[in-house]
Amino acid sequence: MDTELVIIGGGAAGLAAARAARRRGASVTLVNDGPLGGDCTFTGCVPSKTLLSGALGKLSFTDAMANVAAVIGSISKGESEDVLRAEGVDVIRARATFSTASTLDVGGACLRSKRFIIATGAEPLVPPISGLDPHSVLTNENIFLQTTLPSRLVVLGGGPIGVEMAEAFARLGSHVTIVEAADRLLPREEPEASTVIAHYLESLGVRLLVATTCVKVSHATSTSRLDFDSDPSLECDALLVAVGRRPSSRGLGLERAGVLVDERRFVKVNERLRTNIGGIYAAGDVAQSLQFTHVADETGRIAAGNALSRIPVRRFKPQCIPMVTYTGLEVARVGVTEQNAASGARVAYLPMTEFDRAAMSGERRGFVKIIVGPRRFSGNLAGGSILGATIVAPRAGEMIHEIVLAMRAGLFSARLATATHAYPSWSTAVQMTAAQFFGEFAGRQARVAKTME
Repeated sequence: MDTELVIIGGGAAGLAAARAARRRGASVTLVNDGPLGGDCTFTGCVPSKTLLSGALGKLSFTDAMANVAAVIGSISKGESEDVLRAEGVDVIRARATFSTASTLDVGGACLRSKRFIIATGAEPLVPPISGLDPHSVLTNENIFLQTTLPSRLVVLGGGPIGVEMAEAFARLGSHVTIVEAADRLLPREEPEASTVIAHYLESLGVRLLVATTCVKVSHATSTSRLDFDSDPSLECDALLVAVGRRPSSRGLGLERAGVLVDERRFVKVNERLRTNIGGIYAAGDVAQSLQFTHVADETGRIAAGNALSRIPVRRFKPQCIPMVTYTGLEVARVGVTEQNAASGARVAYLPMTEFDRAAMSGERRGFVKIIVGPRRFSGNLAGGSILGATIVAPRAGEMIHEIVLAMRAGLFSARLATATHAYPSWSTAVQMTAAQFFGEFAGRQARVAKTME
């Protein structure tokens, strides 16, 4: 069987690539060994945000989980094999492995093409802790199948998945403890964001053990015991491992195709998402350390467009990708943090305690921080270039996008300050923060960034 483009994987990246290729009129074969939709639909964004919504809405655990199943069922209908076939995509339910750089073994059959996209996603990383049995713990792949609310839940990992699930289960009635090896939660975010979220979770009864390393786990019939490098041991009824994810690149025959992977087995790609082998591209979590559904969708579309073009020109720009942690107080970021900004950067900061809408809503925790830097030829004219921003607020995930758009369009920060915002919208805080780059505003003025340089 020959086809113009073969896509391996039916998650967000694979689906986006298939649909982008069909819009160009190409013949497409998508090979996937499970239901279409992948991690996002069944074990990621969809169930986690649905569970959080149910918890915030004070549903019972049983009702919240039933709602998760119902929403997954509803959304997955638009990603079924029948839907894809109706759109002209040939779907094969099988495991695919490369035989050569131009042939796949698909369930014993040979599939040939000049163009491939690897979009096999990622899977939970279970760390090599003494006694830790991967079959005796919860991950994002099985936590949404639970039928009983654990009385005591320990979450290993204080990143986005860990803090989101900690909040959800705490609100549903579990006694939750987060164990994080770094010295703060959300260690990739601004320290101020970590502090706000730590206090927020503690207000919900979540216990936080930071700068704490688990060195041993002992599993019993219905409990687990964790031993740490410093703190006393801890027992729990359920252990959720949320320390990261690893690319699903094993077992694909990449070595036979000559495709290179890095030390963590991410498929190596250039900015056009092509591997070292002409005609083979990779998209989504298998090739990107930014493991988000919107990244998978964008890279899938870019990979398909480049694979089918005589001259691949589209580039993936990770510096303009928004990242959101969907706790009740959302944490949204795009671009650099203050510490990682280049020399010469400036920072504007607005705490929500000084913002009218926050006072009106009764939620005054959080802040807006915008980082700008001088342009190559015009310096700080019109405020300079926007390098990054972090927002912590109930609507942070929505507020961040005007900053994303400004960065993507290469706008001066003056555009954020001069665009009229509806009062009293949450986004007015972005305008008020940006105004600080042009002088004192409401008693605040931009300052020099405290960078690592």
